[in-house]
Amino acid sequence: MNFSRDEVVTLLSDLVKIESVTPWLIESGAGERKQAEFLADWLSDTNLEVTLDEVADGRPNLLVRLRGNGTGPTLCINAHADTVGFANWSDRALTPKIEGDRMIGLGAADDKAGCVSALLAVRALAKQNIELSGDVLVACVIDEEGISIGTEHLVANHKIDYAIVIEPTGLPIAITEHQGFGWIDIIVHGKAAHGSAPDAGIDAIVHMAEVVKRLHELDEREWAPNPDPKNGRTVFHTGTIHGGTDYATYPNRVVLGIEIGSQPGETLDNRVSEIEQIFSDIKKDLPNFHGEVDVKLNRNPFVGAGYEPLLAAMDKAAITVIGKPMEPRGENSWTDAALLQEAGIPTLLVGPAGGNYHAEDEWVSIPEVVQMTEILYLTIVELLK
Repeated sequence: MNFSRDEVVTLLSDLVKIESVTPWLIESGAGERKQAEFLADWLSDTNLEVTLDEVADGRPNLLVRLRGNGTGPTLCINAHADTVGFANWSDRALTPKIEGDRMIGLGAADDKAGCVSALLAVRALAKQNIELSGDVLVACVIDEEGISIGTEHLVANHKIDYAIVIEPTGLPIAITEHQGFGWIDIIVHGKAAHGSAPDAGIDAIVHMAEVVKRLHELDEREWAPNPDPKNGRTVFHTGTIHGGTDYATYPNRVVLGIEIGSQPGETLDNRVSEIEQIFSDIKKDLPNFHGEVDVKLNRNPFVGAGYEPLLAAMDKAAITVIGKPMEPRGENSWTDAALLQEAGIPTLLVGPAGGNYHAEDEWVSIPEVVQMTEILYLTIVELLK
């Protein structure tokens, strides 16, 4: 099956124009409903079963099912409908632009191209009335850029036997494992006092400075020089910091927000233990130090298992489309693939090349979106023949 550049560009352009920022990140974000409704209308001339499955108020997963004859497995193709914010390029983020083989626009790569490839492939199968042994379920889920309530709802409510998650990895890469991560608040307590009474106050900001310094040293000593062979350097960076009340008062509380990774074979507990060891070491030098860890979000690493029949089908498709099989690799960023695999669903992560994710002038390779669509179509036929 050959898909045209024009049909990819047309549908992807239509989606880029629709603001679907997750309100979990940006309170004023429109959410995913308008895009889901647009796509449901776009599919209205097919026999596909289209459902807007409400996950949160005004925020549905778009579910598109092509029924098989009931003798084979159900394959889910998962892509996310939401995007991050675009304040830094609001003058052009929702205006798709073509430069050579690239489309530039908010969500073009991350992850509206994934929705486009999945839906074009399943629409073509429906139009051709090709009989399949099992179902194909396309899930354009909400909130992947937030806390992934869309995919959590999906796995809790639908039987799935195999899953393909589409994110902009670049072809022919197939991600078979990646890091987990945590969003953590480190809280350091001091004691408020008048600025003229140093003996009465405990400066929480000074104490937090020690935490930041030693976290950086741990990163440089342990994580940076010892990257995982597949998944790269363990993620660590500071994100936010809040503390103090005014110029004239010793600060009694400081909160540092960090993002920190965990490799396959680890959990976030490993990272929390290392932070707590830093607290113990600081207390030896600063007896008045008092710190605590508050885990806001904990996502385990993705380690694919049981995906061999799916990969074999995708290899055959990739050889047909791009002349070579998929290349299994690891990745240092987290995706919803981990949630699907944790639910016992053999999962692979693939997608077209792109760049400038979460930044100005995000772009996706149009030829790779076309190729991804063709690979999905042929993978479905091979797996569910």
